[in-house]
Amino acid sequence: MGEVVDAKGESGRVVLGRTLRFLREKAGKSLGQLADETGYDKSYLSRLESGERLSKVTVMEDLDAYYEAGDLLVSHWRAARLDAFKDQYKRFMELEATARIMRVFTPAVPGLLQTEDFCREVLSGAQTTADGDVWVEEQVAARLGRQYLLRRKPEPSVRIVIDEIALRRTAATPETWHDQLVHLETAATRPNIVLQVLPISAGVHHHMTGSLTLLWQEDGSAVAYKEGNGCSQLDEDPNEVLRRRLSYDRLRDMALSPTDSLAFIRAVLKEQTHHDAHP
Repeated sequence: MGEVVDAKGESGRVVLGRTLRFLREKAGKSLGQLADETGYDKSYLSRLESGERLSKVTVMEDLDAYYEAGDLLVSHWRAARLDAFKDQYKRFMELEATARIMRVFTPAVPGLLQTEDFCREVLSGAQTTADGDVWVEEQVAARLGRQYLLRRKPEPSVRIVIDEIALRRTAATPETWHDQLVHLETAATRPNIVLQVLPISAGVHHHMTGSLTLLWQEDGSAVAYKEGNGCSQLDEDPNEVLRRRLSYDRLRDMALSPTDSLAFIRAVLKEQTHHDAHP
């Protein structure tokens, strides 16, 4: 099924919750029975149905299978996850979800390749309010949901240039950082993903203050998305996209080759493993 658009302008989360409740009632199940049979907490399922929480996409996959609903809930979830992002980011998210070619530069570990624990640590840093934990979990679910596009068919062609500094800024716990490095190593071996490391020795460059993403759709149209210093900009003008593409090509040419980048990641992983074994 394709994306579901609600004509009444309701949030995607509310529409998803109503669909969850409809499927449960159609199946003749109480929340307690659903919790017992799926293993999910009753109060958690209740919050999903009321639209108070956004789940991880894997929960919707499980419930789609439970209700034999195809990909109905996952389709609703894809729309609902946009609620977690700011308005200026939603257009980019929609284009990213259908892009056939992706070219990314990032000075940090990219969200598309973050593990859940590393993602949670990154997003937890600035949250000090009483409802901060809920906000963090919603953002974690939404960010991890972006990774769903890497599994869709046909798989998009993805090239990511990551600054070496991202591989030198470790997570708070050795376990989280080890798992993140292993995840990057695994991603670099996937046939549709090319991962390159931009070494510190390459010197200063024109994207030191933020990230750049280029997206091409099946019809050949392209956009450029720049993020940094708390600001973001989505460019759809062909001349501006071309300018951004040329700047990305220069960065790619400064980076290590895919083979050398994989060796670099493995060397960092070996250093980390050795350091943890001999503190």
